[in-house]
Amino acid sequence: MKESRGGKQLRLFGMKMKKYSSYANKRKKNNRPGLFLVFFVTLSLVILTGMAGILTYKALQEKRSGIEQSVPVSADTDTRKQDTEGISWEKIPEGVTKRQESEESCGEKGEGDNSNTRYGAELADEEYMKANRILAWESSSKEEIAFGFVGDILLDDEYAIMANLLQRGVTIENGISDVLLAEMRNVDIMVVNNEFPYTDRGIPTEGKMFTFRADTDTVSYLHDMGADVAILANNHIYDFGETGLMDTLDTLEKAGIPGIGAGKNIDEASAPLYFIANDTKIALVAATQIERLDNPDTKGATQDTAGVFRCLNPEKLYEVVAEAKKNSDFVIVYIHWGTEFESKPDWAQLEQAPGLAQAGADLIIGDHPHCLQGIEFFGDTPVIYSLGNFWFNSRTVDTGMVRVTIGQEGMRSFQFIPAIQSGCRVDLAYGEERERILAYMRELSPNVQIDAEGYVSKK
Repeated sequence: MKESRGGKQLRLFGMKMKKYSSYANKRKKNNRPGLFLVFFVTLSLVILTGMAGILTYKALQEKRSGIEQSVPVSADTDTRKQDTEGISWEKIPEGVTKRQESEESCGEKGEGDNSNTRYGAELADEEYMKANRILAWESSSKEEIAFGFVGDILLDDEYAIMANLLQRGVTIENGISDVLLAEMRNVDIMVVNNEFPYTDRGIPTEGKMFTFRADTDTVSYLHDMGADVAILANNHIYDFGETGLMDTLDTLEKAGIPGIGAGKNIDEASAPLYFIANDTKIALVAATQIERLDNPDTKGATQDTAGVFRCLNPEKLYEVVAEAKKNSDFVIVYIHWGTEFESKPDWAQLEQAPGLAQAGADLIIGDHPHCLQGIEFFGDTPVIYSLGNFWFNSRTVDTGMVRVTIGQEGMRSFQFIPAIQSGCRVDLAYGEERERILAYMRELSPNVQIDAEGYVSKK
C-alpha cells in the first residue's frame, strides 16, 4: 500500500529518532563527559527559547494595549464607564447595553455622531414611546428643529374654500400658493388647526349656527400641505357629536397624522405629543377655552366620555404643562382662546398667557378670533395671541405662518411670515402688502421688535 506523504514523513522522523537513540546509547557507554555536553547545550537552548517567548509575549501585550486605547471600549465590558458619559444607566431597559442603545438611537448618522445620547433609552423602547405619544423625528439640521404653525383650515365642501377648490381643480396648489406650500413643507414639523371633524355620519349640533364636517378622504390635503400635526382642541371638532369626533380620530390615525387636544377621555385629550430629534425632546400641548359656557356645545372630555381638553378653568392645563416640562426640554402650547374678530387679547388670554409661561410653557401659539392678534413675551416665553384664519373662508384677511427654530439651549428664532387669504386662496404677502402686515403686527405688539424679515425679539 502506498503511504501518504504525511505518514512517510512520520516514519522517516521515527527512523531518525531511533538511529539517534542508538548513537546516544553508544556514546553513553564510551564517553560520559560528552553526555554532559549534550545536556548543557540542550538546557541552554531551552532557556534561550523561553526568554524569546517571554519577550514576544510582552511585545504582543504592548501592541494589544495600544489598539485598545485607540478603539472605544465596548459597553459589555467591565470598563464601560468610559463610554457612558451623559447617560443614565438606570433608564436603559434591561438587556440593552449602552453600546446597543447608542447604535440604535443614532441609526445611520455615521461615526462620531453623538445625537440622542440622552434619549436613547426611550427611543429603544418602542412600547414606552407608543404609550407616551413620543415620536422619533428626523430634522433637516443636526443643530436645530424647525416648527411651523398656521391657523384655521376648513375642508368642508359645503363651504366656500372647498367648493371653490373643486371648481378650480382638486390639487392643493389651487388653494395654497406654491411658494407658501414650500414654506410649510420645508419645516421639520408643521402644525395646523383642524377646525372640523372628518366624518359622513352623526347629527349636527342642534341650534349651532355653523356646523362643519369633511369627507374622510380629504385628510389627504393635510399631507399635501405638509402638515404633521392636527390640532383638535377647538369649538368645531364636536359639530357632529361624539360620532364625528371618533371618526376624526380614526381618520387621522389611518393617515398617520397625530391629532391632539381631543380624545376618547380626558387622559387622551390632555396628553402631550412629544418629538425627539437632535437629542432634544419637545412637547406639544393643545387645549381650548371655547365655548365659554357651563354647558358648551363642544363637550369637554371626562374620565369616561370623549371630548376636547377644555381649559376655561386653567388649573388642569397648568398641571399638564408643568408635567410636560419635567419630561422634555421645550414645551409648546397651542391654545384656542380669545374673542372672535377682536384684534386685542381679552381678559382670559391676558390671564392665562403668563400662567402658562410660569407653568413651564416655552412658546404659546393662539387661535380662534379669525384675525391676527399681537405678540408678547412673558419672561423668555413668546406668545402670539392669534394666528387668525389661514385657509378657512372666502373673506380677504391678513394671516401668516409662524416659523420657530429650537436647539438644545432653547428657542433660537421666532419668525412671523405674512400672508393673505383672499378669493378662497392663501398666498404669501409681497411688497407693500407685506410691509403693511408687518407694520400692523408691530402696532399690535408694542413690547417686541419685529424686523424687516419678520423675526421677533424682545425690546
